[in-house]
Amino acid sequence: MKCILYFTKRKTHLLLSIVLRRIFVNQTEVNTEVFKIPAKLYRIGELVRHTPFSRQTIHNYTIMGLIREAQWTDGGHRLYDESTFRILFRIVELKKTKTLCEIKQILNSEFATN
Repeated sequence: MKCILYFTKRKTHLLLSIVLRRIFVNQTEVNTEVFKIPAKLYRIGELVRHTPFSRQTIHNYTIMGLIREAQWTDGGHRLYDESTFRILFRIVELKKTKTLCEIKQILNSEFATN
């Protein structure tokens, strides 16, 4: 089975849903059950590898409230979800013309409307 992955969870879930429904419809009994791919959680080192930010900057942005951890490991490490990448790239765009305080206000207003 060919699988194409997208960057956003919604498109991945939608694609998986369509593929699974086609498989089940082709069987004699129609099954509408949809399976969801579990969301991947990223450690801070993975964020550092895939973004232009240092470990300390990501830590500072978390403390400031610009980004939020999705959960913690048993060992006390922060784990971030895929939405953190979108927020970090938004911060890159906004840093060209805004201060971190202004960026925080913008991000908070964007989250309030979503």
